[in-house]
Parts: sequence; C-alpha cells; structure tokens
Amino acid sequence: MTKCRLCGSTNMESVVDLGATPPCERFLTAAQLDEPEMTYPLHLKVCTDCWLAQIPPLITPEETFTEYAYFSSYSASWVAHAGEFVAGAVERAGLGADSFVVEVASNDGYLLKHVVDREIRCLGIEPSVNVGQAARDAGVPTLTAFLGPETGAAVREEHGPADLVAANNVYAHIPDIVGFTEGLRALVADDGWVSIEVQHLLTLIRKIQYDTIYHEHFQYYTVESARRALASGGLSLVDVELLPTHGGSIRLWARPEAVAGPPSQRVLDVLAEEKAAGLHELSGYTEFAAQVAHVRLDLLRFLTDAAAQGKTVVGYGAPGKGNTLLNHCGIRPDLLAYTVDRNPYKHGRFTPGTRIPVLPPERIAEDRPDYVLILPWNLRAELTEQLSYVEEWGGRLVFPIPSLEIVEVKS
Repeated sequence: MTKCRLCGSTNMESVVDLGATPPCERFLTAAQLDEPEMTYPLHLKVCTDCWLAQIPPLITPEETFTEYAYFSSYSASWVAHAGEFVAGAVERAGLGADSFVVEVASNDGYLLKHVVDREIRCLGIEPSVNVGQAARDAGVPTLTAFLGPETGAAVREEHGPADLVAANNVYAHIPDIVGFTEGLRALVADDGWVSIEVQHLLTLIRKIQYDTIYHEHFQYYTVESARRALASGGLSLVDVELLPTHGGSIRLWARPEAVAGPPSQRVLDVLAEEKAAGLHELSGYTEFAAQVAHVRLDLLRFLTDAAAQGKTVVGYGAPGKGNTLLNHCGIRPDLLAYTVDRNPYKHGRFTPGTRIPVLPPERIAEDRPDYVLILPWNLRAELTEQLSYVEEWGGRLVFPIPSLEIVEVKS
C-alpha cells in the first residue's frame, strides 16, 4: 500500500503490524485441514494527510462477501439495537407509510424486519447470496448486489429515491470508499438522510481493540476522516452519536450537501476529543503497537499457565475479531480445545489459520471447562447472562480485551 485510498497521499505511517493471517471468515471444513491456506499481511497504517487508518486491499469484497458466514440475527442484543435505531430514524427523518428505506449490507434482514413491521416500503442491498436469501425468506425484499454509483442509480431509477439510507457496519468493509459513497448519494433523496454506523478509531486505540483489525475491515474511522470520506461523494456530516456497540462506535448522520446545513455541536465535540487524543496528528498512534504486544503476552501467559496446571480452557464465539486474536497470538487447540458458536453454519468447521474446532454451545455444559474465553467481548453483558450456568461447577469467564480479566459468574 503506497498511497491513501481516500486522498491519494503517499504519506503513510505504520500503526501496528499483525503479521499475516487468513481471511477471518474462511472457516475450514474437515476435508480442508490437510490443505494449505493463503495468508495476507495485516498491517495497519495511517495517512498523515487525511488521517484515514487503513490496511492494504489484498483481498476483494467479492472474495469475502459472496458467500458469508455471519448472520446478524443470531445476536439478540444486535437485533434489539437495530429496533432502537429504526425507531429513532423514523422520528428523525419523519418516515411514514409513503416513505422508502434502503439498507446497504442488509445481511439477513435483521434491521429491515423492523421497517417491514412498521409497513414502510424498504429494500435491502446485500452481496452475500446465502444471507440475502435468509432475508427474503423472512419477508424482507433484498437485492443481491454490491453498492457502487451504478447500482445506486439503478435502484433509484426502479424504486425511487430513498428517504433514509442505512449503511450500518459496512463503511469499513469497502476498499473503494469514494465509489461506495457516491452510491449512497445516488440512492438518497435530495432532502433525505444517510445513516452510517462504524467502529470509532478513538475507542479502538484507547481500549486496544486490535482484534477488530482484519481483512474485511479495509479502513478505520475517526469522525474527522469519516467527514472527509462522506464529502468525497457529495454528502455532508450533520450529526454524530457515540454508541457502545463493537466496543465503541459512531453513528454518522449525513445529508446531501445542498440541504445539510452546519454540523451539530456533538460533531464539534467529538472532533475536539479526537484532536485532544492526538488522532489528528501522529502522536496518537505511536504507542499502540507496544500496547498490543502487552495484550498478547498476557493472554498467552494465562493460557500456558492454565495448561501447565491441567485446567481446561474453551472459547465462546467464532467472530472475525476472534480469529485475528487467535492468529496473532498463535493459539492452537493445545491451548484452546475448541470454541462454540450459535451459528450452525460454523459447526463442524475449524477456525482459519489456527484450526480450532467450532462446536454447538451445548458442548460447554457437557464438558464443564474451568475457563471460557469470550472472543466476542463486545457482547459482554449478553454473554455473561447466557453463560451464567458455568457457576454450577465453578467455571470462570475470561475477557482478553482491553486487558485480561477473569470473572467469576454469579447468576
């Protein structure tokens, strides 16, 4: 990666180098265990002109998202979060029976189901064939496509302009930021709204959430770099909300430039906080690599000590972030016997690179392990409640991020 994909600058500085890993959602079948795996460098850099943090686009979205292993509806808290978003968006944008809502990267319809329930016309644009079919089966109209200017224009021509375009947890997943943003502008009505949720680089740095760096996430946003990215496609940032999701996210509200008006005080406040943290200059990034190394050493020390003491450790969840963590730390089945996941698609498969078996969640109660390592640590409250039964045999939960924490569960 020799130049910034947003502004074209060649002034790129290293933030953290995580080595080379396989794509995080390429779970292996048993038949593939004797086959080689492709790995790709995972090296986060930041552009010192526009401050967009990014990794090289070494794999394409088509390779990752045409057939996808992640189904949003398997997280009850995420479905509830989507319902709250829809309720707020209806009020903000004044949506009603005559409105039209489009969601980009709509997954299995987890969000648009709430729109359908309100009898508001909607359409999902989802590139993954398998999860898009799950959305259609659930009654959510869904187009199988990637978004770019041409797709946006075609959808607008067929369905009309959208009063609201939602693009939640996808703005990091596309290497062509400008083309994607132009697609958003093509979709949205001239007086409409665009809402984007994406992880906030400020919390990623502060809380050492380095496992959220993986090949599906091509870039990592501050509000400042997101503002610049939106402007590249003719959209202006008007408001921002700070969210707890994914360990700390931002919800960006944007409108076409002609109707946007000045940004809210919340935008100005977050920009000031980012600047104070050094994220609009190089100083905010220089210590991150050392902090990542400390997290890795603490987790490996815990796992090797547990193995030496004859304790059993299993995982909970098989998210993309978990595979970054497992690969960077070099964790194999000798240290983590298996992990479990609610998604049946992953059962009987193996994590990419580390080749740890993925089993149904019921296996934990059967085996009664001493420790359960929580890989989707961002769902801490939900999973602590789900796993309260490990108290029966004195099991404990382990959270690796932002620092190692061993928790006694009390029901």
